[in-house]
Parts: sequence; structure tokens; C-alpha cells
Amino acid sequence: MSISPPPTAQPFVAVTGATGFIGSALVARLRAAGMRVRRVTRGGRGRETDDIVWDPLRGALSPRDLDGAEAVVNLAGAPIAQRWTPARKRAIRESRVRGTELLVRTLAALERPPRVLVSGSAVGYYGDRGDEPLDEASAPGTDFLAEVAREWEASAGPAREAGVRVVLLRTGIVLGAHGGALDRLLAPFRLGLGGRIGSGRQWTSWIALDDELGAIEHALATDGLHGPANLVSPNPVTNAELAATLGHVLGRPAALPAPAFAVELAFGEMARTTILAGQRAYPGALLRTGFHFRHPTLEQALRFELAR
Repeated sequence: MSISPPPTAQPFVAVTGATGFIGSALVARLRAAGMRVRRVTRGGRGRETDDIVWDPLRGALSPRDLDGAEAVVNLAGAPIAQRWTPARKRAIRESRVRGTELLVRTLAALERPPRVLVSGSAVGYYGDRGDEPLDEASAPGTDFLAEVAREWEASAGPAREAGVRVVLLRTGIVLGAHGGALDRLLAPFRLGLGGRIGSGRQWTSWIALDDELGAIEHALATDGLHGPANLVSPNPVTNAELAATLGHVLGRPAALPAPAFAVELAFGEMARTTILAGQRAYPGALLRTGFHFRHPTLEQALRFELAR
């Protein structure tokens, strides 16, 4: 049975993954812009009275809770940056694929579904591609994260059949001072213990957190944007360039490389697929639809995010 929102319901944006690094910053930004935002969470400590509670693995999400949603941003997913055990790989896949399947199935039960679903993905979709320039039309990779990204994107596809515009966020490394990859790099680099990882030739497709949030807002507002969109700066860098630039911004040396074998020994398959691999991706879809990067170069982005 389809469910329609009460005529007096105030439209809102629903956000899954709303307590994570990107999600929490997005919720704050949208609310500062005057939007009503409802977080989709698993409950527990820190719950807000307006939160929507779900349980992706149990298939628990009420269509009635999404009555009146004009847009949905789907960012939920288990953390990737740790050693992959079989249980961790299962959590990485299921939290993304089953969560998106549940969300899309629930949206399809609404008489008036939201106008847009902005759903997470990653540049890991392309796999390790060396120096090959990559845009949204490039073929997918074949490693574990590429397989997860393909399934993740496919699970959002049925929303289009319900008349929802779907944008797939192939996000790169998001640089922000209080979470994600940059937060983990700051301590060793501030101590002068930073440097390239492995050969340093692997490409890093990065984006400032400020531009990541702006790109999500752009995806919500731009009717001409649909399908995959690479959320990356137009200026990817090698890992060696990333290390040198971060050291320069912090005023610290960056001359202590981390040998590939040591990183692989510590993190196994995760290191081979992420830290020691890379993608040279470009934001074709964003640029074609008029998105303006506030921080297009790495030094600009680091100085802004670190307030240097």
C-alpha cells in the first residue's frame, strides 16, 4: 500500500550516515542554510527527537517516517580504513548494499517519493588504474572495493523507476581537519615523521570537505545532474605530492617514507586496495553542470581546512 504525506507536513531532507565525518558536517551545513533535516540513524546515545530510526540489516525502516521527504542523502556505510577480516568485509558490503536496498524499497512505497536521491559511492569503483585519467564513463575495476561500489550503485538504481532523480557520489579522499584520512595523517606529519607511502607514485583523487559538502548541495539542487558524479578536485596529485604539500603547509619535513611492505604487513588487502593503489579521477559531471570548486588545488584546500 502506498503512503502519502499529510498535507501539512513540512518538507525535509533525510540523511543516512548522518553521524559520520561527512554526514555530520552536511547536516550542520544544510540546517545553517535553513533546511529542515532529519537524521536517519540506528538510535542510541546522542539521538535527536526528530531522528528516523532504522536497522538496515534487519530491514527495519517505516515508510511513514519518510513522509514529506523532498530529498534523501544516503551516506551510510561501515568504515573501510582498517584491516579487513572476513567479518569486516561483510560489514563493508552489507552496510552499503543492504542499507541502500532498504532505503530504495521504502521510498518506492511512498505515493509521493522524494524528487532526488543522492547516494554514496566512491572512486574505488575504478580500482587501481595507474596513470589512466578516469571520468564517469570509465570502466569499473575488479577488486573488492570496486565490486562493492558496483553493487552499491546498482542497489540505488530502482529508485529511478519510482520517478526519483538519482545521483551517485563517487567520492575521493575527503580532506577535513576533524576526520577521515587527513585527521589520521596530522599527528605524524606535525611531528616531522611524515612522508610518501610506498613508491609515492599512486594517484590520490581528493576533495576538500568544504567542496564535498558544496557538491552534495549542488547534486540536490541541480536537476540536470543524474547518474554517477566524481566528487574529486580537478587536480589529483600523487601520494608523494600529497606528502610534500602537507609537510609544506604544516612547516614540517616530509622525508620519512613508509615502505610498502610495512604498510601491507600492517593492513593486508586493505593496504593493497586503497593506500598503495590509486585513481586519477576527474569531476566531469560536476563541471559540466556548473559546479564551482572553492578549493581546486591541494595547498588551497589544506590551508582552508587546517586554517593555516
